[in-house]
Amino acid sequence: MTSTLIFALILLSGFRIANEYVRGVVFRLGRYRCIKGPGLYWLVPLIEWQTRIDIRTRTVTVERQETITKDSVTVKVDAVLWYRIVDPAKAVIAVENYAVAVHQIALTSLRNIIGQHVLDEVLKSRDSINRALKGIVDGATEAWGIQIEMVEMKDVEIPEAMQRAMAREAEAVREKRARIIKAEAEQEASLKLSDGARQIAENPIALELRRMQMIAEVGAEQNTTTIVLLPSDFVNLAREFAGALARKAD
Repeated sequence: MTSTLIFALILLSGFRIANEYVRGVVFRLGRYRCIKGPGLYWLVPLIEWQTRIDIRTRTVTVERQETITKDSVTVKVDAVLWYRIVDPAKAVIAVENYAVAVHQIALTSLRNIIGQHVLDEVLKSRDSINRALKGIVDGATEAWGIQIEMVEMKDVEIPEAMQRAMAREAEAVREKRARIIKAEAEQEASLKLSDGARQIAENPIALELRRMQMIAEVGAEQNTTTIVLLPSDFVNLAREFAGALARKAD
């Protein structure tokens, strides 16, 4: 009776329960046998044992590290990496500690890829650098049964002296753009004035009409004194008209 109870307890001790996101990598006498789970399953007591693997997506923070860009600028860069295990057997058998391995390969790959780009590319082309970094890390971890889902650089810190130089450069670019816009406006205004002068030269009466318009605009202001300069043609005509009236009166 006692031996039967002991045998029953040994058999029951072989039952395991794994959550939906957990897989059991089963070994029999030291050799890989299969993957169990999720749910209820049974292992042969004293002969089989397992290593439990969480297959959910994990986050790895790649701490800030100092590296040098292709144009010899020292920057500090940090990143975040997301990965998940797609082959639990490889994650257990092919590498001793997959979490540490992923972290280290992300560190070295980030440093190497920053060294392949100039500072402007690091600041402006983060998406392409993230994709390249993902491809490098994913290629290295594929043999471990690990898939890299996403890599993102969080922050790029540059030296203070370089920040001031970039600010001066940006200011110079804005000043250049403002001068170009002003020059284009002056060129357009000069073309309009030249066109107006040409039309007035072709039709002198237009100048007199413009003069009258200016007089009307000035006279519209309150408390203003307007001095009107008449053209010499008008003055000569008035003199001739006055002389004709005087001769007629005689």
